[in-house]
Amino acid sequence: MKNYTITVNGSVYDVTVEEGAGNGVAPAAAPKAAPKAAPKAAPKAAAASGSAGSIKIEAGAAGKVFKIEKNVGDAVKKGDAVLIVEAMKMEIPQVAPQDGTVASINCAVGDSVDAGQVLATLN
Repeated sequence: MKNYTITVNGSVYDVTVEEGAGNGVAPAAAPKAAPKAAPKAAPKAAAASGSAGSIKIEAGAAGKVFKIEKNVGDAVKKGDAVLIVEAMKMEIPQVAPQDGTVASINCAVGDSVDAGQVLATLN
């Protein structure tokens, strides 16, 4: 069994994955349990750039920037879409993890992004 911590739209989940016997037959399904939220980490220190905020909004998946919903200086509430990434023909909103003000947008429409890349910051 292996344990992983996965973050989806700002929510953190602890996941345990059981490895099969390797005989090509999937193991019997275990009863499903609701995901258990892990404690959230404290916000990281401000980036070196003077215009960057201390709260990072990172790409949840590799793809292309489809649309930028907010501008620098806009106030956002937790869960507001700041920008949208297109991955595998799906539009995935990248949301504000908490209330704040957009400090920087670090990408442009059409840019290719990697999973975990910082796309924007908030103060």
